[in-house]
Amino acid sequence: MAKKRIGTEIRQDQIAEAALEIVRSGGIQSLSVSAVAKKVGIVPSAIYRHFKSKSDIVGAVLELIRTRLQSHFQEVAALDTDALEKLHLLLDRHVGLISANNAIPGMIFSGAVVGGNPEKRRQLYEIIENVIANVSSIVKQGQQEGTIRADLPPENAAVAFLGMIQPAAMIWNLSGGDFDLLHHSRQAWKLFSDAIRDDASP
Repeated sequence: MAKKRIGTEIRQDQIAEAALEIVRSGGIQSLSVSAVAKKVGIVPSAIYRHFKSKSDIVGAVLELIRTRLQSHFQEVAALDTDALEKLHLLLDRHVGLISANNAIPGMIFSGAVVGGNPEKRRQLYEIIENVIANVSSIVKQGQQEGTIRADLPPENAAVAFLGMIQPAAMIWNLSGGDFDLLHHSRQAWKLFSDAIRDDASP
């Protein structure tokens, strides 16, 4: 029984990865059960053993994105370095994730993904809310160690952190990769870090 469950989880991950790749190459409008089945190398009916609908597949893709973002935070949070460096590294990881897959901005910020589905809207909000909570925790660390200004509300600083990524990611996606996302992130980091750094810190 346990072996069967592990096999199911692996197949579900394969389906989610395939769906993300389809969106990367053809946009959200190209995502369908038949397209995912072809990408994975199985018949469409086999998809329905794991997911009831295309909407459920989208949910699995969003969960895959959430897992990757959370993994980046955990890796950075575990490092023995100050909060400013952790925020910088976290920004680099998030930008790297987006650069490696241009489907992610479309999946997270596209109205076509949410549509009129309150469950998907909630799932998207929880992804963004989790990023804000994670960044807030690093900001609080910085305030305690004296590297980040104590007068900044951590959540507001976290939303500003997200603001370095979201608009730029959408512009990069719309430009077909012509917009230099990496250069922007480097310049944006200078502005952001100067704004939140405690003047008394090194």
